[in-house]
Parts: sequence; structure tokens; C-alpha cells
Amino acid sequence: MIRVMLVDDQELVRSGFRIILESEPDIEVVCEAPDGEAAIALAAEHTPDVICMDVEMPRLDGISASRRILATQPDTSVLILTTFGHEHYLFDALAAGVSGFLLKTSRAEQLIDAVRTLAAGHALLGADVTRAVIERVTTTEVERGAEAGVGTGTDHLDAAMARVGLTDREREVLALVAEGMSNAEIAAQLFLGEATVKTHVSNLLQKLGVRDRIQAVVWAHTQEG
Repeated sequence: MIRVMLVDDQELVRSGFRIILESEPDIEVVCEAPDGEAAIALAAEHTPDVICMDVEMPRLDGISASRRILATQPDTSVLILTTFGHEHYLFDALAAGVSGFLLKTSRAEQLIDAVRTLAAGHALLGADVTRAVIERVTTTEVERGAEAGVGTGTDHLDAAMARVGLTDREREVLALVAEGMSNAEIAAQLFLGEATVKTHVSNLLQKLGVRDRIQAVVWAHTQEG
């Protein structure tokens, strides 16, 4: 069973997430917390596999709570559930060690898949959130380029991928990862087996020297300046 903790200051939101997750035979919601302080105490008591964490809450916000929980419970994975327009939290959350991001407007099956993905030790960045990351990173790099008096474009990214030795197929896979696609979606897009895609992703992560798909997205878009 995948043991999940729900953290949100709105009881109705927690109830909705509980109903969705506990409809699955392999997921159990072991506890709920209304704020970050309570989340820290309950996480230590119940040691959940995955924490579904809101960001803006009374007493202690979700990013600070995640940082403190993961400092002592590195085997726990945190899935940030946020609303559109709050993308400025993303990089603080990455620095805190969060493994996944999903918008609260996502479909029920996306939440279920996200919990399973994190429980398996993988990272996840929802497609909508990926676009927010891309927009923020790209805007930052454009501003830096303008300040330095240089242009932006794909030439820098192509050169960076060549330096780390990505194959043509790995470049294709990285581009689709950067669009927020899952391995299954990439497999369908490129007419490959899912196991083959998984191998390509693993290889490109190793070549880039990054820990997970989220860092690969950030790497790709920081090279475009």
C-alpha cells in the first residue's frame, strides 16, 4: 500500500483528495493536516510514503514544512498541489527537495498517477506546471541576455546537448520531457516501447548530471540563452 498524508487548510479539499485516492486499492490516506506545523508532527508519527502538500496555509507554509520534513525523512516524497498563478513557488520548492508539482485543477487520474509516480521514487512535473517553469526560466534568460547584449535561441541548447553527448533520440526524448510528457506519452509520440523510453530518459539524466526529470527540464531551458 502507498501511504499518503494530505496537507491543506481547506477540509473540503482534503476530503475530495481522500475520496479520489482511497478509491484505488493500492493507496491509503493515513492522516490529514490543516497546516505546515501539524504536517511536520504527523509526518514524523506516520512516516507516509507521499505527502500531498498545499502551499499557502496558516502557521507554516507548505514549502517550509516540506523542507523540514525532508531534512529528517528523505525517503518521503512531497507532491506540491498548487493553483495556477502561484508558479513563483516552484524553484523554492525544488530547493527544498520536493519531488512533484501538480495543479489542483488536474484530473483525478492525474493525481492518482502522480502519487504512484512519487511512491516509485520518480519525480513528476505536471504539463501545466512545466509550461510555467519554462516561461519563468526562459523569461529570466531573455532578460539576462538582454542585459549582456546577446541574443537567445536554440543554438546554445544544441551546443550544450552536443557537449554532453546526447544522441539524436535522447534529444527528442528530452524535448518531450520538457513538454511535461510521461514515458507512456513519449512512447506513443515516438512509436517506441515504454521500456525503451525509460532507458533513454535514464541515459540522458546521467549525461546531464541531473537527479530527475524536473532538473532536466530546468537544465534544458537554462541552456537557451
